[in-house]
Formats: sequence, C-alpha cells, structure tokens
Amino acid sequence: MDNRPIGFLDSGVGGLTVVRELMRQLPHEEIIYIGDSARAPYGPRPAEQIKAYTWELVNFLLTKDVKMIVFACNTATAVAWEEVKEKLDIPVLGVILPGSSAAIKSTVGGEIGVIATPMTIESDIYKEKINRLAPEMRVQSLACPKFVPIVESNETQTSLAKKIVYETLAPLVGKVDTLILGCTHYPLLRSIIQNVMGPQVKLIDSGAECVRDISVLLNYFEINRSRQGDVLNHQFYTTASPLAFKEIAEAWLGRDIRVEHVEL
Repeated sequence: MDNRPIGFLDSGVGGLTVVRELMRQLPHEEIIYIGDSARAPYGPRPAEQIKAYTWELVNFLLTKDVKMIVFACNTATAVAWEEVKEKLDIPVLGVILPGSSAAIKSTVGGEIGVIATPMTIESDIYKEKINRLAPEMRVQSLACPKFVPIVESNETQTSLAKKIVYETLAPLVGKVDTLILGCTHYPLLRSIIQNVMGPQVKLIDSGAECVRDISVLLNYFEINRSRQGDVLNHQFYTTASPLAFKEIAEAWLGRDIRVEHVEL
C-alpha cells in the first residue's frame, strides 16, 4: 500500500480527460495535476523547449512526493517521456503506447488515423509504435494545430469549433475505420469529431486507455492506495488563470475542485 498521490502533467486542461477516467476507474486514488496553460499549446514548439517545460512540470510534481507520474500529454510523451522515465526511480507512464495498442485491437480493415499536435505528428511516434506491434497496419497521420486553442479557450460548443474540426479532418473522412485522438485535449471535442468522421469510425481516447496501464502498474508495484476511508485531497495547479481552468475542469469532471496558480 502507498497512500502518496499520483502526479499528472499536461500542457493545459487536456489531461483532465485522463483524470476523469482515473476518477471513474480508480476512485480511491489521490491526484495532483499540473497544467501549463500559460504556455499551451506545446504542439508547435521546438522539441528542446517542450523537453525543458516538461522537466519543470516533472520537478514540480516531485516536490509533492508523488508515487507515479503520468504524462497526460501526447506531445510531452513523444518528446520527453523516454528521457524522464530513465532518470526517475518511480513509474512514469505515457499515453502513446496504450492508445496505439487499443487502435490495433479496434481496427477492422487495418486503416488507422492519428490526429495530434504538429510535434507529435512530426515525431511519427504513433506510426512507429503501431507498426512495431503490427507491421501490416496502414497509418495516416494529420496535425490539428487549431484544436488545442479551441479547448483552452473553452469554445468547444461553438459553431467556430464545428467549422474548424470539419475543415481540418476533411482529408481523413472515409479513409480510416479507427481514429486515435492523439492529444488529450481532443476528447473535449469528441462529439464533433465523431460527427465529422461518421458513426462507423471508432475513436480511440489515448488518455482513457492509459488509465488501464496505471491500474496494472499500481498492482504490479503494490502501490495502490489503502481504501481505509481517509478523505482524498485532490490538488490542481495551473500556470495560467485558475478561474478559467476551474470552469473547464468542473464542467468536465462534474465536481467542485480547488485550483491554485503556480509559477514554474
């Protein structure tokens, strides 16, 4: 048993899609979350800068004595996960491998699409992971640089969001039977994405898939939290406005939370 919290990092609010799934699957675990909304989106930034920012988020979480760190951000996973994982002595999880595995299981015709930030697409990491596991899969990747700003500005329900998603995804429509949402912000646009792609396309939420791996690792390392009725003290931190973060977070998580501003 280990009653320390699990740390989550993301470029902004997107990682809350992973947190929601964790709260559903592992409701007795405590969460510390840091979202770097002041510097989001990470996708268009150079790799070295993303790596430096990610280390700042990791070091912040380490000051909170977390027992595990979850990269709830595909861009950070693509650029910095391998390096961080090697250097820390606690488990560090990324969202890319779980999403890749789920897509392989889901596809019927072997036609998999990946939508993600420019940096994740440029790294080609999804195609690499998928083809390492299943070389016969055909993978089409598409960068969606306008999606994260829509989510971060809380405009997911607007007609502008629908227009941007429709125009951006046009090259993939009718070409794939499975689509990986390769950025944890994208599930907040899920209904529009599903609408555009059509009901026959299976959407894979890489963040939600990651929670199954968290559960496996907690069991493997025997670091589950004890279920002795102590009160969970979930903590959420943002580098931008706590009010803006709180509004999106409470709507998505369906509960009241406390958000603090932090300077990195």
